[in-house]
Amino acid sequence: MIDYQELADRVGRGEIKALSIKQPYPHHIFHDGKDVENRDWPTKGRGWFIVHAGISKSEIDKEDPLETAMPRGGVVGMARIVDCVEKMDSSWFFGRYGFVLKDAFSLPLIPCRGALGFFHLSPETCQHVATAIRAHSPLPQVRQPND
Repeated sequence: MIDYQELADRVGRGEIKALSIKQPYPHHIFHDGKDVENRDWPTKGRGWFIVHAGISKSEIDKEDPLETAMPRGGVVGMARIVDCVEKMDSSWFFGRYGFVLKDAFSLPLIPCRGALGFFHLSPETCQHVATAIRAHSPLPQVRQPND
């Protein structure tokens, strides 16, 4: 189970880096079961990262109104890297290296600039992301007394 409060605290302290991914791939990660992020470079990093949707329209189908409406130019969610592989039995794997993903969840767009590779967000943006994670967190279950 994801501890959203602890995750939000870590993001708020600037401990978690972001990675920019061009749409529609963040959408596929959050909604279509995309379980790997393809890259030309490997990573030894494991754990949570912030998913930034790049502003570029180079990967989207410009004739598809759903794809052109996908949020871009900011943070759109989070995911966890659990491995980096060169081969994988996934229809989503096509890169030289694949960052194997788990526990991905989307967040409302938080506009900010991206960068190449893993990068730190500004302290202000980290606070906005932390607030969005806390809002995303499921409320604790309250036990009702039996009548």
